[in-house]
Amino acid sequence: MGPEISDLIVRHDPVSLARIPVRRDDVVDTLLAHHNAEAAALVQAMPATDGVLDAAAVDGLLIRAHSELQRLHEEFQHGRRVVRLLRPLIAAIREVHPGAPVRVVDVGCGLGYVVRWLAASGALGPDVDLVGCDFNTALIAGAQALAAEEQLPCRFVVGNAFAMATPATIHLSTGVVHHFRNDALVDFFAAQAGPENRAFVHYDITPTWAAPVGAWLFHKARMRQPLARHDGILSARRAHSNTTLMQAARSAAPGMAIGLFEPPHPLLPML
Repeated sequence: MGPEISDLIVRHDPVSLARIPVRRDDVVDTLLAHHNAEAAALVQAMPATDGVLDAAAVDGLLIRAHSELQRLHEEFQHGRRVVRLLRPLIAAIREVHPGAPVRVVDVGCGLGYVVRWLAASGALGPDVDLVGCDFNTALIAGAQALAAEEQLPCRFVVGNAFAMATPATIHLSTGVVHHFRNDALVDFFAAQAGPENRAFVHYDITPTWAAPVGAWLFHKARMRQPLARHDGILSARRAHSNTTLMQAARSAAPGMAIGLFEPPHPLLPML
C-alpha cells in the first residue's frame, strides 16, 4: 500500500528537527512508483522553487487539511472516546504512584484538537498536564494560537514526543499509527516503554471492509481539500490489522499489558 501525500511533502531531521527541503519530482516519482497517479497530479500542482516544494504553501495546505480533519473528530465525538479510556488509566496510575505528576502527551497532535478538547472539558481534572507535540512548526503555531484564543490550560511544543526533557506519563495519538510500517511500527511502541512511561493509548481506523467505504463517503461529503480527501480515504486502506498491531506492541513493550478496545460495531464496523 503506497504512502499518503502528507507523509512525503514534509521532512524533518530526526535529531535537530530542522526542516529538510523536499524535491517535488522525488515525491511525484515515489507516488507514480506506487501507481498513484491521482496523488502525483496533486503534488505536481503544488508551488515549487527550483524544483523544491514551497514550505509556506505546504504548511498552509496542511493547516487547511487538519482544520477539516477536526470536523471528523467533532462529529464522531472523539474527545469523549478518549476520556473513557484515560480516566481509568489515570486512576490506576495514581493508585500505584500516589502523588506523582500525570502528563498526557499527544503524539503528532497537528492542530491539537484532542488536547484542546480535554483542556476545555476539564474531564481529567486540573492537575493533569496536557501537552501536544508535533514536528511541524506551522501546525504547532496554529494549535498554540487556538489554545490562547480559547484560554485553555494546555501547551503545544515542536519536537520529538519520545525525547522530551520531562517524559510523558501517557502517550496518546489519533490516526498516527498507520503511518508507521514494519520495523518502524515496533520502534514506535518501543519508544514509549521507558521507565517513566506508564501507558500508551493509540486510536486508529478499524481494518474492516466497511472502513474504506465509510471513509470515502465521509471525505467526499465533508472534505473540501483534495489532499484531505485523498489521504483520509487512503488512511482507511492502510490501517494495520489487529494482529499486526498486537504483535508489534507486545514485542516492543513486553512489560506492559497490551489490549485492543472498542471492537467494531456489527452494523457499523469502521470506528
